[in-house]
Amino acid sequence: MHSIFFLIFRRMRQPLLTLVMTYAIAVLGLTLIPGQDAVGNPWRMDFFHAFYFVSFMATTIGFGEIPYPFTDAQRLWVTFSLYATVVVWIYALGTLLSLVQDKAFQQALTERAFARRIRRIREDFYLICGYGETGGALAYALTERDRSVVVIDIDPDRISMLQLENLRRFIPALHGDAARPRYLLEAGLKHARCKGVVALTNDNEVNLKVAITSKLLHPEIKVICRSDSHDVEENMASFGTDYIINPFDTFAKHLATALQAPGIYLLHHWLTGGRGVDWEVPVNPPAKGRWIVCGYGRFGRAVCHRLKSEGIEPMVIESMPGMTGMPESGFVLGRGTEAKTLHEAGIDQAVGLVAGTDNDANNLSIIMTARELRPELFVILRQNHKENQSIVDAVNADMVMHPSAIIANRIRVLLGTPLLYQFTSLALHQDDAWAQSLVKRIGQLVGYHPPAIWEVLLDSEGSLAVCEALDSGRKVILSHLLADPVTRENTLPVICLLLKRGGTSLMLPEGSEGVRLGDRLLFCGRRQARDRMEWCLQNTHALNYILTGEVTSGGWIWRKLGLKSRVTLTGQQVASKDNGG
Repeated sequence: MHSIFFLIFRRMRQPLLTLVMTYAIAVLGLTLIPGQDAVGNPWRMDFFHAFYFVSFMATTIGFGEIPYPFTDAQRLWVTFSLYATVVVWIYALGTLLSLVQDKAFQQALTERAFARRIRRIREDFYLICGYGETGGALAYALTERDRSVVVIDIDPDRISMLQLENLRRFIPALHGDAARPRYLLEAGLKHARCKGVVALTNDNEVNLKVAITSKLLHPEIKVICRSDSHDVEENMASFGTDYIINPFDTFAKHLATALQAPGIYLLHHWLTGGRGVDWEVPVNPPAKGRWIVCGYGRFGRAVCHRLKSEGIEPMVIESMPGMTGMPESGFVLGRGTEAKTLHEAGIDQAVGLVAGTDNDANNLSIIMTARELRPELFVILRQNHKENQSIVDAVNADMVMHPSAIIANRIRVLLGTPLLYQFTSLALHQDDAWAQSLVKRIGQLVGYHPPAIWEVLLDSEGSLAVCEALDSGRKVILSHLLADPVTRENTLPVICLLLKRGGTSLMLPEGSEGVRLGDRLLFCGRRQARDRMEWCLQNTHALNYILTGEVTSGGWIWRKLGLKSRVTLTGQQVASKDNGG
């Protein structure tokens, strides 16, 4: 607000001073030039009448000469003043129009309106810094879950495009540099409802600055940062950044999981929202044999490190080893798009290939050339840009690494269903047969589509009926929450994956497990089942029907109607018995 006034007064100072000076001279001239009254006596206009006349002279066509007809000298002065004030007004209005079109002034107005909107937010929200592919995917995922989001981005075109996005919720967005604390504060960093800051810019230093600013100005807030540099990761971790996500290391870890336990990889990929995955056909990358890695940048190095930890010595193809660094093992100089280079790398004996350069066209060419030479290859494709999704789908790679999708999906899980993150971490300690059995169980329950995942907190806000039942001393077990509130003998197509009570976590709890106030439960199942479970959690009469089998109605009218129905039903049952039914 102060910057707006500063800009106005700085740009309008000279026109306003000129306008005031012109009016003052015009008023002074009328008071000094002698005139005549109605009978011809000498008369001078006072300051009040002079100011009054000049005011309507400069703003209208005038109301005539007051209080007496003017002399020629007065009329000459009024003519001069008339043209002078018109010129000054044109100058002032031109300066005002120039100010309105000024980019700095428009930005100040936008920031003022944005800050006012943020101050009026009355629900929890997350602040996303950077609205590229990753930020856009995360904003879409959060708004689909009815979470509020605020966005900062340094590119004004992205902010303009955001306003045209067909999102479930309106997203307040600000064009600004997230590395500057002023913009973070305007976006609600210190707002009581701000629950987290997510730094997703493509500049590691900017993400580091956002993390530092957030932890200093709002220490208790959750901070999640993107980083593809190990040095920056260590710096972020040193002052308590909650989560640091490196997309290349994350995918390399997923690849290692798929090599060791394909079932656990499929379970993780399926529960966290993977699309196009057949739960009956786990991903089985070959754990023995020659692997070829094309591109030894950040992604290639992360994959090579994981392959070596699994006992696989990869062969690297790199066109610029002086820039990316020399591989520890042997390498072939080239891009991998030529059959000659692939033959030099041993494509004839290879079982797996990673097309991991930062160029989507080259990666697609590598896979197409490699498959002509060895069709049975297991191929991994790095996708750099979302707009290439159609041709990436057409090449039908066994695994696809899209950095933006990996980061957005990981953060969506952390913010939307944190219990799912804990469950997938605990699942890594299970054997592959356990994971495959669970995947098959979920798949048979929900079909071929990824299941809906949701959390339930047993408190008065999210589970009113259950809390009232527990407070009254009634026993509620997990199977009661899984019962269909329409027909209590039926069980909803839902599986409880995790029960968290205090510091303990119980995976796949039995239906006989009792629930308590404060328990947090993670469920997966069909999307329609979630609404029915919500009915059971919140509606006292629905829960009472599940617990006792008795149907009760909420109001006097409904109770009367319910009594009448029961009487009618009894009469029908008696008639049926009399007829031998």
